[in-house]
Order: sequence, then structure tokens, then C-alpha cells
Amino acid sequence: MSEFEVELAQGMHVVHDGPREGPPMLLIHGSGASGSTWSPMMPALTARHHVIRVDLPGCGQSPPAASYDVAVQAGRVAALLDDLGLRQVAVAGHSSGGYVATALAEGRPDLVRSLALVSTGPSLDALLPQPAILRLLLGPPFGPLLWSLRSDAAIRSGIRATTVRQVDIPDDLVAGVRGTTYRAFRAVSRCNIAYIDERSVPERLAALKVPLLVVFGAADPRWEPSSAHRYEAVPGSNVELLPGVGHIPLLEAPEATSDLLLRFAGRP
Repeated sequence: MSEFEVELAQGMHVVHDGPREGPPMLLIHGSGASGSTWSPMMPALTARHHVIRVDLPGCGQSPPAASYDVAVQAGRVAALLDDLGLRQVAVAGHSSGGYVATALAEGRPDLVRSLALVSTGPSLDALLPQPAILRLLLGPPFGPLLWSLRSDAAIRSGIRATTVRQVDIPDDLVAGVRGTTYRAFRAVSRCNIAYIDERSVPERLAALKVPLLVVFGAADPRWEPSSAHRYEAVPGSNVELLPGVGHIPLLEAPEATSDLLLRFAGRP
């Protein structure tokens, strides 16, 4: 199947890649990003999987929404999968996209065959002090102004502030970040904090019976890397730390991350 786009399915920009008859895999990006974050992994993942990438509302090419509550976001994704007639989907979320993926498994376990969380912080106390450029971009009083004035170079600098390895940042990823409004980003951030403040992700997943893969960069500058081991409290979980990798394994180690996802998704 060649790539095709459904621009406003359930209020989200959706891109399909790979063979339509292949086992389905849903990819959910993190805050302020878009489905393009996964682009470096597409050649490996689409060899046999029907890969669905979404731009969550207010991000990338998707319009803003009335609510960015994590459970509401998961409900939109569930409605999309229902519309597509898909069940037993391998679901992966990067960073805060893992919260939407977790909420999807909580609310609609019939849709989720397996769950992979990449650089998804387990709880607020695992959050590290943020790089200075991100604090300027994201917080008052300068955040709104600097956000509106961002150049492509500034966006790339912001992304690289969370990586450890030297990475090439695709143009479509920069465009996806540019499509996210400051208001949407702040609203999403507040809702994500509320979600993990209410209950940690490992605690939420321990009550479910969904196979779990957790991938962390061993040098993640956003979340304490050792906090990945908290997911070991989830029965049957598999935790992998990638040496010398920061917060975005999708860009820093796409081959290794793809291999982990494919081997995990292919398990019976």
C-alpha cells in the first residue's frame, strides 16, 4: 500500500504506511511534536506492518480541540481505530504519547494487543530539571512570544536539547513542531501532568494484562533514566535501556528502537 492520508479523521491528521493487510501498529507522538517524529523508523516498521501515525489535536497538521484531557485524547484514538475496523493493535507512544497509549489500554483493552512506551516518564518525581532553552520556550513570561518567533534553527536547537547523540532532524519533523500552537502545547502539558499526578503509569498498567515494552535512553536528560525500572513492577514487562541515547531514541537510535518494537510486536 502506498502512503495515503486521511486529513481529519476524528479531528486528527492521520497517515497510513505499509501493507494495508499487514498487522496494525499505531504510533503516538509526544507533546509539541507530530507523527513525523517517527519518520526515521518508517522503512523498518512498514516492511510488514500497516503503520498508522496520528497528529494529536492541536499538533502538527491537526486542528485544536476543546479538550486535551488524556482520556479524551485516548477516546479519539479509539474512535479512529473503530472507524478503521481494527482490533488487537500494537500501540507505541513516545514520551507523553505513552500516556495516551496507556489511557487507550485502560479504556479500550480490546483494541490493544501490546503496548510499547518509549521515553515515557513513569511519574512526576522522575522529571529532571529541563534544559534552559526549553524553559525559555515553554514558560512565562517569554514563552508565548518566543514560541511565535521560532525559526527552523531554533526548533532544531530545542529538539537537540533533549538528545545526546548527534542527529539529523527531518524537515517534516520541524514542520510538525511548527504546527503546534503554544496554547495547545501548554494545555496538553497541564493535562499530562494531571494524568500522572493522579496515578503513576506503572500503577495504571499493573492492573492491566497487556504485554508491555519500555524503551529508555540511558542518558535521557528529561526523565531520570533509572526510573525506567519502575515499570518492572508491571507483571511480564520488558525494560530496555539504550546506552548513549537521550530522550528521542526515534531519532538517535532508529534502527535499534525499530528492532525492539518489531521483535516485541511479533511475539505470540
